[in-house]
Amino acid sequence: MSPLKHLLARRGLVSALCAAMTGLGGAAWAQSQSTGPTVKLIVGYAAGGPVDSAARVFAPVFSRELGQPVIVENRLGAGGAVAGNSVVKAAPNGQEIYFAASPTMTISPHVLKAMAFDPLKDLTPLAPILSYANVLVINQNQPFKTLSELVAHAKANPGQLAYGSAGMGASNHLSGELFARRAGITMTHVPYKGNAPAMTDVMGGQIQMMFDIVGGAKSYIDGGKVRPLAVTSKERNPALPQLPSMSELGIRDYDIGGWYGLYGPLGMSAEASQRIAAATGRTLQDADLRKRWIDQGYVIWNAKPADLAERMRREHALWAEVTKGMAFE
Repeated sequence: MSPLKHLLARRGLVSALCAAMTGLGGAAWAQSQSTGPTVKLIVGYAAGGPVDSAARVFAPVFSRELGQPVIVENRLGAGGAVAGNSVVKAAPNGQEIYFAASPTMTISPHVLKAMAFDPLKDLTPLAPILSYANVLVINQNQPFKTLSELVAHAKANPGQLAYGSAGMGASNHLSGELFARRAGITMTHVPYKGNAPAMTDVMGGQIQMMFDIVGGAKSYIDGGKVRPLAVTSKERNPALPQLPSMSELGIRDYDIGGWYGLYGPLGMSAEASQRIAAATGRTLQDADLRKRWIDQGYVIWNAKPADLAERMRREHALWAEVTKGMAFE
């Protein structure tokens, strides 16, 4: 190869490498510029799912702000509880952090037969990250078109409305259970192995309705494949600003959603906890990260560790009330 061709080949390789790094959202650059021990973000759900995807958007920006390499590690089992328990047992040096989803922390303790750790007692809340809402969607061919018409139909036909969920004890199962109680109606729950097959049956008319995460349901809503009636959060969702909340439509004491947050083992030093919290706060100011999450229906939750702990306690108590007397297989 001539010197000129060799030079051009090298320049092309450098350009390709730079483009690849840019396509990774700067992840490789953040890793190369970070020093110190590698921090593991422990995720309790499979790669490619919403929790894992959010963690992988978060990790490179967090690495940059923390000044350390950050990787995502998936430890599956028991609806996220295996991952949480592994962090409970980790050294309290800030090198293993639980990227937790709220169902594991607030619902699983009431629906799992045995849970190896107590979310209220065995972990250190470090920082909230984001929150999300569910949206109630119905099959397009139903005789009811609004929430009030749905409630009237359900009261006239007790037990005839069927709603799907990702499974017994899933957050959208319990969202439906609480809705039925607050609205004074009776519905039939149909559990599926995930949200996707439940949504397929809503579109096909095998069931009439379901609650789904805004980010998961938005493409079906935008495509006219299902009809949205309301979001479950107290406030409207920025990804569906035209859609009212349950509270706006008269369902009292109904403010349901989920969240992601960072937790560490007990015994972490104040300095380590504060450093992680501060880096998280700076991460959540990143414009690209914010846009990606807001476009998916998430709400950035940049607050204090105490706010995360308080919300966990409140929702833990709510789901204890809702699940009391219910049977879970």
